[in-house]
Amino acid sequence: MTDWPEGWSGGDQGPRYGRGSASPQPEGARVMRQVRRGGRGGYGSPGGSGPSAPPHRIPPQPSYVDGGDQGYDSGYNTGQVYGRRAGGPGGPDDGHAYGSRPAPNWGRRIKLTAITLVTILLVTTVVTYFWADSQLNREVDLSKVIDRPEPGEGTTYLIVGSDSREGMSDEQKKRLHTGSAAGKRTDSMMLLHVGSNGDTLISLPRDSAVTIPQFRGSESGRLRGPLGTNKLNAAYAYDGPELLVRTVEYNTGLRIDHYVEIGFAGFANIVDALGGVEITIEKGFKDKYSGADFQAGKQTLDGQQALAFVRTRYAFAASDLQRTKNQQKFLSALANQAATPSTIMNPFKLYPTLNAGLDSLIVDKDMSLWDLAAMFWAMKNVSGGDGTSMNMPIAGSSGGNLIWDKAKVRKLMDELRNDQKVTVTGD
Repeated sequence: MTDWPEGWSGGDQGPRYGRGSASPQPEGARVMRQVRRGGRGGYGSPGGSGPSAPPHRIPPQPSYVDGGDQGYDSGYNTGQVYGRRAGGPGGPDDGHAYGSRPAPNWGRRIKLTAITLVTILLVTTVVTYFWADSQLNREVDLSKVIDRPEPGEGTTYLIVGSDSREGMSDEQKKRLHTGSAAGKRTDSMMLLHVGSNGDTLISLPRDSAVTIPQFRGSESGRLRGPLGTNKLNAAYAYDGPELLVRTVEYNTGLRIDHYVEIGFAGFANIVDALGGVEITIEKGFKDKYSGADFQAGKQTLDGQQALAFVRTRYAFAASDLQRTKNQQKFLSALANQAATPSTIMNPFKLYPTLNAGLDSLIVDKDMSLWDLAAMFWAMKNVSGGDGTSMNMPIAGSSGGNLIWDKAKVRKLMDELRNDQKVTVTGD
């Protein structure tokens, strides 16, 4: 039994569409609300062909003329709205065409980029610090030094330039005019005191006549000496850095907090890694022993020239005293250039400089990279006029040895120990 809706014919009256049709066709006017059914000549109309469509009640349509408040209907019976839709994305409420992208939030992008760059910089800095700190050659054990003075205010460094030729080829020795002497001796010695009343750099002439006291052997661990009066650099030659520290402390009464040493090759390599160091030479000089040949004026010295500049002594009437002044001057200029943003912020200059320094510096076991950086910064301050640069006060000479002015030395050391402003002057 088949119950057809009213108005439909159950006979075979032509092709049938919809459910059960053998040849599916679009539903046509049945789903297109805009097409009026039963119109003149239309499908199912008296003037058309095919079966008559059953009557359907057409729902009221929104008025587009009278400003009806319903959204646009595409004509599908689902009621899906396309194009602009009130209150929805892309509708009149947000002012954007449907499907368009919102304007980029440049403030947010800039903020995220800045945070990313700062994070990368911080991570790189931390990793570099710990890497460099782990590369320091901590070979000097100050715990072996006996009868040490009490610690004073501030921090005091003993900075030593040795004539070590370790690792140098014959060609390098010839080019740098170092000679081929075995072992190593102190070529320069300086005290650097870092305190709240200004930084002070004091050169200790290697020909200074001092007392080499009793000491504990760095290798044997046994008490030895005293060795009596001798040149200051003899202490280093006899038993190395520990005896040199012991001798300086005994003759000054000032406790040494940190020890830093660099050899010939390392010094030249650091200068070359920096791309040279600019310095002004007041008066030109030559020296066949060091290879120095300089004209007066401002100039940039490479590693070979820098080594010749700080080693020259025979070209000067004041000999070792003038050499120590040149050493102070150049080391301050080197520290000043190493601490500039053009070096610190340039990885192509910073890392080669770090490598050159870390490969050649010898420090005490308690030295940290932070302590080393503080030392270079203090030397930069001295170069910039924020500190004092001087020689140890000298009273005269005897047999080629320089005699310290005991009264001035005592006052100077008291000022440093108590971290007071230095009032003593030296040659």
